Amino acid sequence: MSSGDARKTAEGLTYLSGFGNEHASQAVPGALPDGRNSPQRAPLGLYAEQLSGTAFTEPRAHNRRSWLYRIRPSAAHPAFTRVDDGALRTGPFTETVPDPNRLRWDPLPEPPAGTDLLAGLWTLGGNGDATQRTGVAVHLYHANASMERVFSDADGELLIVPEHGGLLLRTEFGLLHAEPGEVALVPRGVRFRVDLLDASARGYVCENYGAPFRLPDLGPIGANGLANPRDFRAPVAAYEDVEGPVEVVNKYCGHLWSATYGHSPLDVVAWHGNHLPYVYDLRRFNVIGSISYDHPDPSIFTVLTSPSDTPGLAGVDFVVFAPRWLVGEDTFRPPYFHRNVMSEFMGLIEGAYDAKTAGKGGFVPGGGSLHNMMSAHGPDRETFDRASAAELRPQKIDDGLAFMFETRWPIALTGQAAGADHLQPRYDDVWQGLERHFRPSDGTLH
Repeated sequence: MSSGDARKTAEGLTYLSGFGNEHASQAVPGALPDGRNSPQRAPLGLYAEQLSGTAFTEPRAHNRRSWLYRIRPSAAHPAFTRVDDGALRTGPFTETVPDPNRLRWDPLPEPPAGTDLLAGLWTLGGNGDATQRTGVAVHLYHANASMERVFSDADGELLIVPEHGGLLLRTEFGLLHAEPGEVALVPRGVRFRVDLLDASARGYVCENYGAPFRLPDLGPIGANGLANPRDFRAPVAAYEDVEGPVEVVNKYCGHLWSATYGHSPLDVVAWHGNHLPYVYDLRRFNVIGSISYDHPDPSIFTVLTSPSDTPGLAGVDFVVFAPRWLVGEDTFRPPYFHRNVMSEFMGLIEGAYDAKTAGKGGFVPGGGSLHNMMSAHGPDRETFDRASAAELRPQKIDDGLAFMFETRWPIALTGQAAGADHLQPRYDDVWQGLERHFRPSDGTLH
C-alpha cells in the first residue's frame, strides 16, 4: 500500500475509548461468542485463543488478558529460526561499563534505502534482564520503508514515540494511527506491522520488560488530572484474510527469530479483553503545576508508570513536558539543578525544551540526553542567566514537546551508542561559565 493510501486509511479510523477497560469488538456480526469465552465450536468457524499479558493469578485490578477469535490459531506456524539482530540489543547490557557522565546525542543518521521500522531500531542502552522481566531498553528508530513482515516482542511492551513521520500500526486487534505528538503502546506479544505515512519516520521506543504500563495513582490530586483514561484510543477489530507467505519476526530473550507463515497472523475477526494496544495524544495531558511558588517535581508530569516490587519506585515512568502555564512567584521557573537516584533519558519531539538551548549542537528534536543515577544536571548556563533575570509574568510554554523515560536503575550504554558519531563530544560545556555569585556580606545574588 502506498503512503497516500495508508494515510487515507489512517485518517478514517474509529476507536474505542478508555485505558485498561474491558473492551469488546467484532469486525463481522456474530463473531463474538455469547456468554462464554471458549464454546465447543466458536462462531463462524473461528478459533478461540487467550493472550495473557500477566500471570493468571495476579490481582484482578492488574490482570491483563484478551480473548481472540481468529481464522487460524497462533499455534499453526512452522519453526522459527534465528536471524540477525541488526542494531537491536537487549538487557542485560554488558557491552560497556555504566557511565556517570552527562551524555547527549544528535538524531540518528539517514538509514539505507528500504529500511523498515524493525530494521531501523537502534538500541541506545538499558538495564535489567529481559529474561527476568525487569528493566527497560531505550531505542531510537529511523525508517524509510513500510514493513512487509509482521513483528512481535515477547520480551516486553513497546511504547513508540514518533518524532517525525506518521505511522499506521496494523495489529492483531485492529488499526492505530500515531503522528508526532502522539504515542502508541503495543503490549507484550501482540503482533503488528507498521506502514509509514510519509517518506520517512523517526522517533523513540521504550521497551518495558517489567510490569505493564498503567496510569499512575493520583493521590491528593484527586479523581481527575494528568492522563485521563478516556483519551486513550483502542482499535476496533479489523482482520486480514490473506493466504500466502508472510514473514513473522519474534523477539525472544534478546534475539530475533523468523518464520514464514502460509497466511497473515493478523487474522483476528473479533476480540474482548484488556490486554490491547492504544494510541494517546500527549497534548491532551492535563498538566498539574504550582500556582504559587517553586517548580514541581517532574513526577507530576507522569503519563504512564510501570511499578516495581518497591512501592513508589518505578521500573520506568513515561513523563511528558506538555504545553503549560508558568506562574510561580519569586521562582526560578525552569527545572532546577538536580541529582536524582533515578536515571533519566530525555527526548524532544518538537520545538525546544525550557531548560536546554536548542539549535545545532544543542538539544534538538530526534536527539536525546542521558543523565544517569546521581549525575548532576539542570539548566544550562544560557538558560540560568535568562531565567534568573526574567520578569515573572505569567508565561505560556507552548513551543516545545519533550518527554522522559525515567528508570530506577542506571542505563548502561550499548557499544554502538558509546562510540556513535552522533554522540555530542562536549556536552559538559553547556554548564561551563556558571559564575560565582556568592557575596557573604548580604547573602543575596548579585
